[in-house]
Amino acid sequence: MAEIRPFRGLLYREDLDPALVLAPPYDVIPEPQQEALLRRHERNVVRLILAGSPGEEGYAEAGACFARWRADGTLREDPAEALYVLEQSFDHDGRTLVRRGLLARFRAEDAEHGRILPHEHTRAGAREDRWRMLLATRANFSPIFMMLEDAAGSLDRLLQARTGDMPARTYRDDQGIGHKLWRVTEEAPLAALRDALAAAKAYIADGHHRYATALRYRDAHGEDGAFTLGYFTPIGAPGLVVLPYHRILSAGPDPDAARRALGDAFRLEPAGSVAEAARHAAASRAPHAFALAWPSGEALLAESEPAAEAWVGAQEPPSLRALDTFFVHRGVLPRLGVRDDAVGYVHSLGEAEEAVRLGRCALAVLMRGTPVAQVLAVADARESMPAKSTFFHPKLPSGLVIHPLVG
Repeated sequence: MAEIRPFRGLLYREDLDPALVLAPPYDVIPEPQQEALLRRHERNVVRLILAGSPGEEGYAEAGACFARWRADGTLREDPAEALYVLEQSFDHDGRTLVRRGLLARFRAEDAEHGRILPHEHTRAGAREDRWRMLLATRANFSPIFMMLEDAAGSLDRLLQARTGDMPARTYRDDQGIGHKLWRVTEEAPLAALRDALAAAKAYIADGHHRYATALRYRDAHGEDGAFTLGYFTPIGAPGLVVLPYHRILSAGPDPDAARRALGDAFRLEPAGSVAEAARHAAASRAPHAFALAWPSGEALLAESEPAAEAWVGAQEPPSLRALDTFFVHRGVLPRLGVRDDAVGYVHSLGEAEEAVRLGRCALAVLMRGTPVAQVLAVADARESMPAKSTFFHPKLPSGLVIHPLVG
């Protein structure tokens, strides 16, 4: 793994309720939610991660606000360098799960070294937005979500060992997700955590645009500027959950046309509702499976037969051929007569149900979640997934621990 270091994090002062002043990552905050967060509290971190005004003025406002909050004590620097253990507890599929991870300063490095691997392309517009915000604030407010090899369980044990102490912060967010944060400042556990991460390979789960921005900052400011904020969680932990991104189509075939297009290569079964169709797709063991749902009330579960494998070119990398998202975009949507510009994305079943119920789409394509093993396979093959292939849950809060830049 790349080098990690403790740091003196900036935290909101203790009398400010984290549930009021923290926010999700910038890229999952739609405009109505941004406005709601601004109304929720005048010092919500959304002012520092999303521009409130167009153009350079918005970035300048964020930078000035950050400087003001540091000066007036809204944000306070920890007295000692620390690593931070974050525990999130949440309900999923009828179970309560716990995910633990380590917040640390770490050195960003190019994928060619093979120690930190991405799995998706970045977009120029988003990269430029994050670059301008970084230059304006000179701080990281949202950690880059990293999955870490931990076959022996040493990192997981070290993280769990800290949870017996009194947490420095605890709160529950709008989704009912519990958060607890601990500081690690003693030399022995700091060394043990560094050792646990030293030889392990890491995979970027969320935060590819922020990581690309960190590399750009390094290139502009030298190696001391290569350090950024990461969250490291063990691969294989039960709390590492990937939810599906469903496809919402503005144009597409009616049910009869879809049956004709898919019938030779898929087993098709009717479903009674959007939720039932999504549930059946998620439970399918077929190589590829998804469901279709129309505003008319019809829904179909589609499970691939061997003949479907020919729908994607044999020359495509095996790691991509295995993905439902790649298969749907390369093989299925063209046969349904759907263009890329007709495809929208939602990450919750509730949003998909609403779009279908209110007739805001021609039909919905309900996806399975991408298994973590497939994410790793794509990264190891140095390939990139289609857009919106993964939604890691729960998201990491912005502003819980802020990392001032070095250099």
